[in-house]
Amino acid sequence: MIGRRLVPVLAAVVLVFVPGTARAASVEPVPGVMAALGDSISAGFNACGWYVSCTSRSWSAGDNAQVDSHYARLLQVSSAIKGHNRNFAVPGATSADLMGQVRQAIAAKAGYVTILIGATDVCTPSEREMTPVSVYRQRLDAALAALRGGLPGVRVFVASIPDLRRLWQVGKGNAIARMFWAVGRICPTMLANPMSTKRRDVERRARVRARLVAFNRESARACAAFGPECRTDEGAVFSYPYTIDHISRWDFFHPNAEGQRLLAEQTFKHGFDWVGVLS
Repeated sequence: MIGRRLVPVLAAVVLVFVPGTARAASVEPVPGVMAALGDSISAGFNACGWYVSCTSRSWSAGDNAQVDSHYARLLQVSSAIKGHNRNFAVPGATSADLMGQVRQAIAAKAGYVTILIGATDVCTPSEREMTPVSVYRQRLDAALAALRGGLPGVRVFVASIPDLRRLWQVGKGNAIARMFWAVGRICPTMLANPMSTKRRDVERRARVRARLVAFNRESARACAAFGPECRTDEGAVFSYPYTIDHISRWDFFHPNAEGQRLLAEQTFKHGFDWVGVLS
């Protein structure tokens, strides 16, 4: 990948050939500042300890070598970004909180922003409290518009929300996981009554997953409307067949360090081609 090499150019346009197609792909200069926006996933919650945010292990802005985050990969290209990784993601945040994080990114003068938001919008006490799809889209559109207005030329990466029904599938057979889900009331819309095969529970899980699918669809459309300065993972995170080995043993819900590494890997390859200046 071009973004893995140090080359003495700031920006260019190259042709990337895909079998049967040819498309122009912009090569972007590594920004001086990057920012992670989102919820507990991007905050690295429970990736290194008991109910704490482990921002060093964030797939986006973390600096842990094992995770090899977006920040770490950008640092391999240019030292200009060193120490300028900002993480404004907050555990428990929903799409309603995104605008506040956007303001922080603007204040930090971020040139690259990652967004992963929406799991908490469906992980509510009841289905009726899940964020409506139209509201989710409106909030994303407003956040992206604010980023464009406050940070001209900003590059944005929007990651898809992981498939929470897969979490239920890989964890429901684990008695400890079921205990954590029940005692902590973790994402009850998806994880309540995990062993039940009753129709109401099967259909409930399907409806929650459908809401996630709709969120991912709308986030991709919002990104496309933003223009070429926005990229998505093309559903890679949602569709990846992760296992319980990628999940934190502190709560059997959030990604552990290996899960965060997987997120970084699956997202970065769908992002921008970055270049830096030799120093």
